[in-house]
Amino acid sequence: MEPERERTGKHFKKGRKRRRAPNTLVGAAEAMRARWELGERQPEAKKARLSAILFAENCEVTHDQLCELLKYAVLGKSSVPKPSWCQLFHQNHLNNVVVFVLQGMSQLHFYRFYLEFGFLRKAFRHKFRLPPPSSNFLADIIGLKKKQATRDQSKMGEGCPDCANFVPTKCNGSITDNSPLFGLDCEMCVTSKGRELTRISLVAEGGSCVMDELVKPDNKILDYLTSFSGITKKILNPVTTRLKDVQRQLKSLLPPDAVLVGHSLDLDLRALKMIHPYVIDTSLLYVREQGRRFKLKFLAKAILGKDIQCPNRLGHDATEDARTTLELARYFLKYGPRKIAELNLEALASHQELLATGQELRNTAEVVQQPNTSVLECLDLMGQKLLFLTREPETSELSSARNCETVKCLSNKEVLEQARVEIPLFPFSIVQFSFEPFSPSLTEEMNKRMRIKWTEMSTVYAGPFSKNCNLRALKRLFKSFGPIRSMTLVLETHQPHLCIQYEVLEAAQLAIESLDGVLVEGACIKVQRPVTELTLDCNTLVNELEQDSENRGTIYLSGVSETFKEHLLQQSNLFLGLEAVILPKDLKSGKQKRYCFLKFKNFGSAQRALDILKGKDWKLKGRHALTPRHLHAWLRGLPPESRRPPGIRVIPPPSEQQALQHSWIILWPRTDGNKRRRGKQHPKHVFVSLPIIFHVPFLIPCGQWQRMWSG
Repeated sequence: MEPERERTGKHFKKGRKRRRAPNTLVGAAEAMRARWELGERQPEAKKARLSAILFAENCEVTHDQLCELLKYAVLGKSSVPKPSWCQLFHQNHLNNVVVFVLQGMSQLHFYRFYLEFGFLRKAFRHKFRLPPPSSNFLADIIGLKKKQATRDQSKMGEGCPDCANFVPTKCNGSITDNSPLFGLDCEMCVTSKGRELTRISLVAEGGSCVMDELVKPDNKILDYLTSFSGITKKILNPVTTRLKDVQRQLKSLLPPDAVLVGHSLDLDLRALKMIHPYVIDTSLLYVREQGRRFKLKFLAKAILGKDIQCPNRLGHDATEDARTTLELARYFLKYGPRKIAELNLEALASHQELLATGQELRNTAEVVQQPNTSVLECLDLMGQKLLFLTREPETSELSSARNCETVKCLSNKEVLEQARVEIPLFPFSIVQFSFEPFSPSLTEEMNKRMRIKWTEMSTVYAGPFSKNCNLRALKRLFKSFGPIRSMTLVLETHQPHLCIQYEVLEAAQLAIESLDGVLVEGACIKVQRPVTELTLDCNTLVNELEQDSENRGTIYLSGVSETFKEHLLQQSNLFLGLEAVILPKDLKSGKQKRYCFLKFKNFGSAQRALDILKGKDWKLKGRHALTPRHLHAWLRGLPPESRRPPGIRVIPPPSEQQALQHSWIILWPRTDGNKRRRGKQHPKHVFVSLPIIFHVPFLIPCGQWQRMWSG
């Protein structure tokens, strides 16, 4: 039954011809179509973008998969394998990677305050579901957990901020220009408790070695790190010296005003489990751009003209390294920072890195491509650092890593202000905001109200109808807009009305747009949503949903048959830019439902396809999509709740177990439209909709995030 259009209540007289609309409208449509075609022919500017293909039935991305993407985004395809679950195009055009963590927030907050997160929705175009976060979520996503699962986190691994068990050197004298300098270097191994000391070398100012001791760790050795330390099991077997012996000897050797000099000296002191008040760290003395550090080997060659850590030698010579750091410190004190600036170390290091890139990548490829290698280790191998911005009370294993620049702030506002300044200086940044979680009772109430809100938004009231109206015909009419969950005849009014609850929001919106003010069964009916405190802003919410980046380019169609997919593929030349088709199925029967979603490359292609499919050849009903797939999955997980008006039940609601199950069809469109070229064409993986995560938003290029927050 097709309704008659009657919005004004007036009828045109028979025999009177209507004037044809001016040709300006036709010209405008042709001009718009020409702009669409021109936009498709013009090559897109190369910029990093993500295309996701999820294989899991529950559409979740694991922490390991997220770690894969982060490693590839930072290092590129020359260093690490591509992620197994998605594609990142033009990675070399990605300048910075930023991960925002909103600790204490969830999908409930995102949907409850959807309108307030306008900039966030616009900046992060893809959203994913993640498993529940672990106690150390950041360590999971950057790959630290695999490396440090066997370590006691209350003691030293890569480093521990708690130094309660550390021993002071008791050097509490006043320092002067004549205070003695001592070069210090330590070698470590990996034990069941983390990194432990295996060798210590202490060199005085004149270059003489005053202490060179091998040390046997207290715990079982897992890795001698021979390539760095030169220590082997055979060398360490006869050693009886322990850490406490070294601590006692070092305290007796150092005078009260001694100044320790080393390269990344904090690691050496942590290995010694000692605290010393006066230090010079040459890795910080010779500062480098973007928070990175020069290697000791480079500084020795560039400043002192000497070669150390030669590749033909097994491991590093701790005494030689200690002596080198001492010479570097004296050089800086003698000539000052102006002389160092004249050497232009940054340009020299960049040139050497450029020359050695091929060889370094070959040497480190096996290490980086190992699945257990963390993002931090990959950055360290590339000579880069990670920025970690967080609130002061928060502590993390990440903040104690040696190549992690941690900035602790007192408030979320300060975190944001620091992020604007610091993020452009680092290739990889993690910005963590912390929020107080809601109480369980409030969370339960919010879940209940959100379920009611979406149920009411998918419900329409239609009427008035005559008392002898054809209910079967009305059922067919409203069912043509989408799947109906229930239909109720309302008799409390003077004339009967219908309450129709749809399964999807698009069907309810399409019914309102198509039938409101239209003649049905001889009466001009009104179709509207129920007016409650939860639906007062539904019109604004619907408009925002339609403009959401996940829904732009996606259309909803109702009335599709089982052969719709075949007909669509046969006439694919009419639907340029088609990327994917979503065909929902009934979970109980397994049959295809009579609605679907089509995903297109851009909004223009989607609009043209919608005009064609609603035309006389296809005769389908549809509109632009409003709800991404992850929203349906989230709503299915909420406790059932609905408000149904009293009345006569016409169509019984399906059971709660009849949830939607989607079949995903991935298309491989040709990149050249209808023409075939001789050159080799690489298909692009495309996908239609992505699940969502809100407690960890996604990576975006630096610059885009700044515009987002500045708005």
